[in-house]
Amino acid sequence: MDLSDYTPSTDLALAETLPARWYTDPTFLQLETERIFWKTWQPVGHVEDVMRPGDFFTCEVVGEPLVITRGQDQQLRAFYNVCMHRAGPVALGRGNRKSLQCKYHGWTYGLDGRLMNAPEFEGVINWQKEAVCLQPVRVEAWGPWVFVNLDPDAAPMKQTYGPIHDEIVRKGFQIDHMRLVERRDYLIDCNWKVYVDNYLEGYHLPIAHPGLFRELDYDQYRVDTYRYYSMQYAPIREVKEGDHHDRRYVRSGDGEEDALYYWIFPNVMLNVYLDNTSINIILPVGHDKTLTIFEWYFEQPGTGAGWESMQQIIAFSDEIQQEDIQICETVQKGLQSRAYDKGRFSVKRENGVHHFQSLVHEFLTRE
Repeated sequence: MDLSDYTPSTDLALAETLPARWYTDPTFLQLETERIFWKTWQPVGHVEDVMRPGDFFTCEVVGEPLVITRGQDQQLRAFYNVCMHRAGPVALGRGNRKSLQCKYHGWTYGLDGRLMNAPEFEGVINWQKEAVCLQPVRVEAWGPWVFVNLDPDAAPMKQTYGPIHDEIVRKGFQIDHMRLVERRDYLIDCNWKVYVDNYLEGYHLPIAHPGLFRELDYDQYRVDTYRYYSMQYAPIREVKEGDHHDRRYVRSGDGEEDALYYWIFPNVMLNVYLDNTSINIILPVGHDKTLTIFEWYFEQPGTGAGWESMQQIIAFSDEIQQEDIQICETVQKGLQSRAYDKGRFSVKRENGVHHFQSLVHEFLTRE
């Protein structure tokens, strides 16, 4: 594939955006799948779903079927959900079992991936049952989530998430103790990068999000970039007397100082508060269709003022999401127009978008 139509400048004042073709050409998605999504740590489920020996659940990473298990030895493992006989699935859904059995011909595997039984396979030459094992995948637990990486040579998760974890712990957040209380899925008619671009800048807030704009101290909004992630500073204006009637997101200015907002390349957004945490996962369904998964976590039991605060957060988040869906779908149509190819960045407001697009180019052009 020819990628020569874009070379990102390190100087934001000189840089151009990704060409429209990178959002509209269907052939890009396969390259992004192989070089980005199959090379980065991806959240696929919840630790509480594999707490007991024998627990398992199935999942996918952009088309690759996987199964996550908790062995009798308490080890967390991940495998391709593909039988080594004729590629049938060894697990469906979730549950608790002492073994995994292929739904095609009944081959049975241990929770450690080793083949235990291959029915009616006597007489096969140059084949040993002991040499057969499900193909393993790297897996780690982080906070309440299970992450996998399909690249066996990828750097440990700590290399990317370590500084984030250290900051969360240092500021006293307890994400390890939080449990899922609500999930909402949104299917959007746009390229996945359009949605991430939109998330990574506050430049559109005054026009696209009038409600949120009233809540934020827009002049103080900024995005700080690091190697594989960025952090947004988005302070909520302090509630003053008389503000309550037109304020949708009532949170004190002091409390907002303690909130942490992360984006981790390529597709994970993490919002951490003292009383709750939310994660947004952005997944390509097609070159022009994106699934955004929103999950909210709360330190149980969620009652009283804290629970009411969370319901306000979820309702307000949904309002903002609906506004973002409208603009992202419109932008996708604009990218298909013959009138547009590349744009330029606001030096003041779009450094986060430039950072993301530079990483996309880096991963796609790696040998």
